[in-house]
Amino acid sequence: MGQLDPTRSAGCELCLQDGGILVVRTDKLRVIRANEPDHPAFYRVIWNDHVAEWTDLVPADRSHLMQAVAKVETVLRQSLQPTKVNLASLGNVVPHLHWHVIARFDWDARWPAPVWAAKVRDVPDAEQRLATPLATLDQRIAQALLAG
Repeated sequence: MGQLDPTRSAGCELCLQDGGILVVRTDKLRVIRANEPDHPAFYRVIWNDHVAEWTDLVPADRSHLMQAVAKVETVLRQSLQPTKVNLASLGNVVPHLHWHVIARFDWDARWPAPVWAAKVRDVPDAEQRLATPLATLDQRIAQALLAG
């Protein structure tokens, strides 16, 4: 869907770009799919405004963000039946609060270690192993978030 409005904050990577393959954008947040071939069902829920810390959000926005994270997780669980779903809120560099929502499988390249650990095996067909194609998964996530 292209670039974000560069007037939001010149020089901010997540103001200038979506941050991955855009799945859905609302006025408050967006969901992207990360380009991670070893972990193809790796999504991020990104708050659109510059907010570095969880407690910088007002309670209603905290709830809104966590509901979005829950919807992404629910779609992943229903569509893929992963071994586990990893949730992480990291971001030491970008000034956008975001959550990683990652479907994990006992066959994936780093299982059972975190996705940021060294590989323990090569899985060149990771995307093909998914029970649901990524395009369908993206559509389901977008529908879940836009449904309310």
